[in-house]
Amino acid sequence: MADQTITLEIKNIPIKSAAPADAPIGVFDSGVGGISVLQHIHALLPHEQLLYLADSKYAPYGSKTPGEIQSRCFELADFLIAQGAKAIVVACNTATAAAIDLMRAKYTLPIIGMEPAVKPAAAASKNGVIGVLATVGTLKSAQFAGLLESYGRNVNVVTQGCIGLVECIERGELDSGTTRGLLEQYCKPLLDEGADTIVLGCTHYPFVKPLIRQIVGDGVVLIDTGAAVAKHLQQRLTALDLLTRQHQAGSVRFWTNSQSADAKRVIETLWGEVAVVEFLN
Repeated sequence: MADQTITLEIKNIPIKSAAPADAPIGVFDSGVGGISVLQHIHALLPHEQLLYLADSKYAPYGSKTPGEIQSRCFELADFLIAQGAKAIVVACNTATAAAIDLMRAKYTLPIIGMEPAVKPAAAASKNGVIGVLATVGTLKSAQFAGLLESYGRNVNVVTQGCIGLVECIERGELDSGTTRGLLEQYCKPLLDEGADTIVLGCTHYPFVKPLIRQIVGDGVVLIDTGAAVAKHLQQRLTALDLLTRQHQAGSVRFWTNSQSADAKRVIETLWGEVAVVEFLN
């Protein structure tokens, strides 16, 4: 079964960035998972300059308190703004749930967030049973509870916290025995309940989508929100007259605070080509 193309509804906040239209777009995540979103942004807006900040030193956010996550989000946003970012994409479901409202109150530039695709999954499901793979932090958030209240009333939503999966992906283990074992363990309860649609509720998870597909089979629709977030970003920049005027290919720069010797290799593996990677303390 083909994977579903979705439209993500995110509140429009009428904020005008002080940065010029040719300034870069900043993207951050609790590690390298948000590169999956960055790929969609780069594909849709190939002329935009992109900045990506991987907060791998503090990954995963799912085990952090809301206050800890908010503190990280402010620090990462401040860094990207200092690099001249005209807009910021919070490419992390857990960070969005914990901090997006506070970020929009603090900063005077467009802030784009993520949310698990419960609504499109409910619409896509034929038998009314949808599964959600996410971090524990996302599943416990008030934002996720609100999604269930709004869109999950007429379907059976089976949730599964995926402890340890982000760490595997952070190490670049996209098809290891450990990663496969975790995914088999986490997908089984969803399949046992008859889920015909599964939401990938963390930006890390699209990188193991081929492995998930092997486990769940072709009859299950897999949904992530990367393409919808990129489209929403495009719409926001268009409305604010912030799309770049440049016509050459946009540059992409990466920063990471990972303490792993393999950090650059992992980023390049996920990005799919040689990357400019700078290291932060």
